[in-house]
This record gives sequence, structure tokens and C-alpha cells, in this order.
Amino acid sequence: MPERFVPTINYDLCRVCKRCINDCSYQALEFKESRVVPSGGCVACGRCLSVCPANCIEIRPVPPQFAPHGNWSERSRRSIMAQANSGGVLLSSCGADDEQPSIFDDMLLDAAQVTNPSIDPLREPVETVTYLGRRPGRLEVCDGKIMINEGDTPLIRMDMPLMFGHISLGAISYNAQKALFMAAKELNIVAGSGEGGLHPDFYQYADRICSEVASGRFGIKPEYLKGVAAVEIKIGQGAKPGHGGHLPGEKVTTMISETRMIPRGTDALSPYPHHDIYSIEDLAQLISVLKESTEYRLPVGVKIAAVHNVGAIASGIVRAGADFLTVDGYKGGTGAAPRVIRDHAGLPIEVAIAAVDRRLTQEGLRNRVTVCAGGGIRSSADMIKVLALGADVAMVSTSAMIAMGCTVCQQCHRGLCSWGIATQRDDLCARLDSDIAAARIIRLFRAWNEELREVLGAMGIDAVDSLVGNRDRLRYRGPNPK
Repeated sequence: MPERFVPTINYDLCRVCKRCINDCSYQALEFKESRVVPSGGCVACGRCLSVCPANCIEIRPVPPQFAPHGNWSERSRRSIMAQANSGGVLLSSCGADDEQPSIFDDMLLDAAQVTNPSIDPLREPVETVTYLGRRPGRLEVCDGKIMINEGDTPLIRMDMPLMFGHISLGAISYNAQKALFMAAKELNIVAGSGEGGLHPDFYQYADRICSEVASGRFGIKPEYLKGVAAVEIKIGQGAKPGHGGHLPGEKVTTMISETRMIPRGTDALSPYPHHDIYSIEDLAQLISVLKESTEYRLPVGVKIAAVHNVGAIASGIVRAGADFLTVDGYKGGTGAAPRVIRDHAGLPIEVAIAAVDRRLTQEGLRNRVTVCAGGGIRSSADMIKVLALGADVAMVSTSAMIAMGCTVCQQCHRGLCSWGIATQRDDLCARLDSDIAAARIIRLFRAWNEELREVLGAMGIDAVDSLVGNRDRLRYRGPNPK
């Protein structure tokens, strides 16, 4: 296969310290004839650039190796050659990397002028607190006091409308998951556990963790359900709708096998469907079982991928008793997925979340449930737009990993992450400092929340709840398909 990237070295500056060779987990550099030379396999992770004391390395894309053709792109020809060599399904990581622009980029936000004056968030209160869980149908007041029914599940307070998506221990390292949980605790938001169970060390963050119940049922035990903030049933994932989770055996170390309760070194393959859910009625039964097993103290939610009839599916899920609903869109991240599904299945979250919000509103169900949305949210602007489209909470995963140091080289499934994030190799895991990674995530999310307050003020809105589903405050400037 032709190379995609090649590291080039300025030998006038190179000190021959070999740090780049020692740090490259993909073995793309070697020492030969008294100098550092490329050996092939560079994935442009950028690790060599960060450790070179002489700044003498540059990673360059290899010029096109094929004659140009309007229909047969270099990408498609590379895929054909790779499958002709391997005879297998092409795996990849992160979200879909096609060149189609994000719909978020074609949306513009409204601003207040004259008739509805703006609000100065530096001098006036602008509220960004939100809650996760089922809203009561009506407020019961007796003798001037708000009455809480015993059957009402407590809501989870979050200081900003952001949460970390589900990233399992195994897909990412112990230090990376610890950083996410530390950040969630400090920010007073919620982090997903992923479908790989919960390491005993992480129960100290349990009041900010949402446990995931997926089709593989990995790592599920009483404390995994009862000792956390919320429980979510995973039906689908935006990066691979209709597909089960996949953790390669190379990542299933002793720690992962004990946490997931599976044999070491075996692939952790979740079934495509839950084998006890073949209808909305079956889903309602599992929701009821989880609520009873947690004594109605925890919100129970359902996560689905954004697919073509997502509005009707969302309606059925809310009627089945879910306290919150998560919709994960096309371009959502993953640790491993067949490329054909990742790049060609599902719907953009911008389309899906508007359809869900509209359908639930039309059926009088919207106020019952918290709606979370994720899949390709890259900035505070994307977060604000997904809230205006209909989400109560924006779910973020890849952006948090980029804050840790991820360079989105799309090699998570290989377990060789040179930054210590998507790997289980002890020598690589040690490269990520949980405290530093958590601090970077905290700064990022606080900056996004501050930008949210700035935009809300500019729009003349004093509370984020008033932005949710307010699609009148958005304008589309992109092409208008007929």
C-alpha cells in the first residue's frame, strides 16, 4: 500500500537523540546509517514533533500516487487495494471523516437588537444550569410547599448543558477515563462509563457517572447500577448504527478482563441487538426492571443512533418510561467500527435532533424527558446550535480527548496510541497524566460555558432553557436542495 504520510528530517538540525524513534509506537522511524530515517507506517499522530528537542521533523502528506479521476478518488482506490490485500472488513476509529461539510457550519445565530435588548452576562445573571432526568407532569403544591411524590425520580443537577459521552475503559486507558471522571466531578456534570463496566477505583466519582447497559452486558453487577448517578440503556451509537460494540483482543488486558468479566485477550464483541429487546414493550420492561432494581432513585435513559425514523423511535422510548433520551448522530466518535458503516450509515445530529424535538412536542411528550444530543460537536458554537435545534444537553467525547492530547489519527482500534489515550500498553498509558488531562478538559468546558453565556446574552436570553428548541433563532445559509 502506498504511504499516506512521511516524516521528513532536517539533518542539519537533528541531534541524533533518537527520542522520535523511542516515542513512535507505530515504528515509523528507525536508525540507519548513523541517521534517523522513515521506515513506513506513519499515521501523522504528531508524537515525534512533540518530543523532538531540535524541532527538525515535519510530517508531510505523500503526494497523490494515482492518476487523477473524477469518479475514482484516491481514497476509494486505497480502500480497494487494502481489501484486496487483507480480504477483510476495513476498521477505523473516530467519526466519519468524509469531506462533506458539517451542517452546523451553515447555521447562523440570531442576536438581540432594540425591541428585545441584549443582556450583559458580566453584569446580569445568565443561567446555564440544567437537569438530567424526567420532569414531573405538574407541580404539586400543598400549604405553600412543593410536594415531591415518592415515585418521582430525583433529577441530576448539572452546572452546564454539557456531558461526556460514553467511552469505555478498554477503548481508552485507565488514565484517560480517570481524567474524564475527575473533570466531570469538578465541573458538576455527568460522564458516561461506556459499556465496559466500571473499575473499582472510579466509584469515588460515582455521583457524576452514568452507567451504560449495552447488549454485551459487560461488567454489570449491583454496585455498577446502584452506586452511580444514572443508568443508560445503549441501543445504538452514532458512529455505527445497528452495530454492536467492538473491543479488539489486543486491548483486553488483565485489568480490562477483570472489569468487563471476560477472558483476557479475547475480542469483546457486543451483539448487534439486545437479545431481550425486540420491541418497544421489551424495552419498557427493561426500563422498569432497572428502575425497580435501583429503587427508583436513579434516572434511567436510553441511547439511540440517529437514523431515518428517529422521531417515531424517540416517541416510543419516552412512552416506554425513559427518563432521558440520548441521540447520537452521524460523525459521532468510536474506538473501532467498520468504515463502511461509520462513513455511510445514520443521520447528522443537526437533522435528527430537530426531528426528535418536533415529534415529541407534537405528541405532548417533550416536557417529560431530557434530550441529550451528540455526534461531531466541535465547539461552543456547535453546542449552542444543537441546543437551539432541540437538545437539553450536548454530549461531547472526541473534543474532550483532543483536549487531553488526541490528534485524531484514527488509529484507536490498533491500541498503539502514542499519547496514552486509546491504548492499554503500560509504557504508552504512562505518557498521559490524569491530573494534567483533567485540568485541560476543565478549562475547555468552562470556556465553552462562558461562551454560551456570552451568546445567550447577545440573543437576549437569560436562561439556557429558553434557548432549547428555539429554532426561530437559527438561520440556514447553505445550499437549498430541491
